Amino acid sequence: MIQRQSKSQPKWTDVKAKLASFDRAGLLGLVQDLYAAHPDNRTFLHTRFGLGEDVLEPYKQTIDRWLWPDAFRKQDTSVANAKQAISNYKKAVGDPAGLAELMVFYCEQASGFASDIGYQDESYFDALVRMFEQSVATANTLPTDTRDALIARLDRVRSTSHKCGYGVGDDMDSILAKYTKRKDRPSQRR
Repeated sequence: MIQRQSKSQPKWTDVKAKLASFDRAGLLGLVQDLYAAHPDNRTFLHTRFGLGEDVLEPYKQTIDRWLWPDAFRKQDTSVANAKQAISNYKKAVGDPAGLAELMVFYCEQASGFASDIGYQDESYFDALVRMFEQSVATANTLPTDTRDALIARLDRVRSTSHKCGYGVGDDMDSILAKYTKRKDRPSQRR
């Protein structure tokens, strides 16, 4: 007799129940198949296990691609895809320093692209300002030397963003003032 499958979508608990019957070799084979199936799976595993010279590089490449596209190839921007790279890193390992580095890199790429080509997209700028605030907040949780280096980079982003319009630089001025003490913050030169 054929069993009818439930009409609901399978969930993690269903997968977990199936995995319980696997032996070590079966689990390794499954992970190997997942590794071979998609580059994102390889990136995840490399990051989780700290393999490779720079585990942040694949995430930075994704952020760069979607925030600073090649205009000659008629590539589009995608804030969602760039943010997804950060989310994927967070799921893989979630190291606060690596997370802050990716967020600051996001801000550098977004403000650099907008400034360089005169890109004018309000939703792109809104996402940049939100990421800027998350970056400053995350950087402030790190040890002083790491934090100060990231805040200095964010201060350059703030300065560059004054060229964007839409009040982006002004919003960043307020955010930086909110999260950092005036005496500790790099000077706000434009």
